Amino acid sequence: MSSEYRTGREGEFTYRGHTLDELQAMSLEDITALLPARQRRTIERGLTTEQQKLRETVRDADPQKTANDPIRTHLRDMPILPSFVEKTIAVYNGQSFERVRIEPEMIGHYLGEFQLTRTSVEHGQAGIGATRSSKFVPLK
Repeated sequence: MSSEYRTGREGEFTYRGHTLDELQAMSLEDITALLPARQRRTIERGLTTEQQKLRETVRDADPQKTANDPIRTHLRDMPILPSFVEKTIAVYNGQSFERVRIEPEMIGHYLGEFQLTRTSVEHGQAGIGATRSSKFVPLK
């Protein structure tokens, strides 16, 4: 089988035909044109002041420093941009800040998509008095 027919992700990462280096060199307007409709509309309507601060903070941050001391944020609705790649961001899930390392495949998604707010409930056995049948169980 020749290489032109191979399936899977081999080689360099591309997002809609552009390499990561090309994406990082693009302006915000050029990147916006490549994003999905929901994220594109979010950016075209204008980022909030908090989102602009986060964007500048992440853009200027060093990837090695963020690995040990991640950038903390409550902004789960911030679209992931190419300048966020290889950085670690602590996203608030409603209870605590959980680390999310931004990979190239995450471009075009929201930060909140990678940090769940709900946990799955695993029910154990019913306690004493929790059911009708346990009413007659002796407590000794």
